Amino acid sequence: MGKKAAAFEVTCPCCNGLLKIDPETQAVIAHTAAVKPKTFNDIEEAARAMKEQDNRRDSIFRQSIEAQKNASDLLEKKFQEAVRKAKESPDTGKPIRDFDLD
Repeated sequence: MGKKAAAFEVTCPCCNGLLKIDPETQAVIAHTAAVKPKTFNDIEEAARAMKEQDNRRDSIFRQSIEAQKNASDLLEKKFQEAVRKAKESPDTGKPIRDFDLD
């Protein structure tokens, strides 16, 4: 019988975890997740970050509400401008198509 090759380890390019691969079956036989660093050093810092995120979210929400309030006025102005342009330009009847020019 032939010699069995030992499993080898590779670092995952996506999660930086450690993958143990069997060369015979060419399959991952073990996975060790990478150690993730702490996001915050203490609870107060995490609470501050949450409050800042809440304030930012509220600000964006208020801006979207204002945009919606002004949207109807903007659409009305655009409509009035389109009506004015339609009244100013003469109606020439049926439009000429490229097919008609042949």
